[in-house]
Amino acid sequence: PDLSPHAVRGLYKLAGLRIRFPHNVRGDLMARSSLDLMHGTVAVLILKALSWGAMHGYDISRTIRQRSEGALGLEDAALYQALHRLESKGWIESEWGVSENNRKAKFYRLTEVGRGQLQVEVSTWQRYAHAVAKVLETA
Repeated sequence: PDLSPHAVRGLYKLAGLRIRFPHNVRGDLMARSSLDLMHGTVAVLILKALSWGAMHGYDISRTIRQRSEGALGLEDAALYQALHRLESKGWIESEWGVSENNRKAKFYRLTEVGRGQLQVEVSTWQRYAHAVAKVLETA
C-alpha cells in the first residue's frame, strides 16, 4: 500500500482528522488503516478536550489544534459526527447556550460515564503508543 505522507493524510481525512507532517519528514510513513482506530482517535481527543470543561464545537476544535501545536485539526463535519456518536453513547451531554461572542451555540460536557471512558481510552492509547515505540526502537 501507498504510505506516502499524501496517502496517509488521505487515510486520516476519511475520519476528518487532519495531521500536519513536519516539512523535514522523508520516506514512507506508517498509517493506521482502520477507520475504527481513526474514529477512536477523534473520540479520545474530544473527550480529553471536554475534560477541561464544557465547550462548544469551535472551542473543542481550537483546543485540540492549540494543544497539538497545530499538528492536529478536526474538520467540522467529522467533529459534529463524532459529537453525535459520543452523545448517543452517553459519554457527553449537550445544551444550548450563548457563546463568548453572543451567538447561540451548543455546549458539550463530559458525563461521568464519559469521564470513565476517557480513562479507558487514554490507557489504551498509552499502551498502543508504548508498543509502537518499542517496535520502532528495535534495531
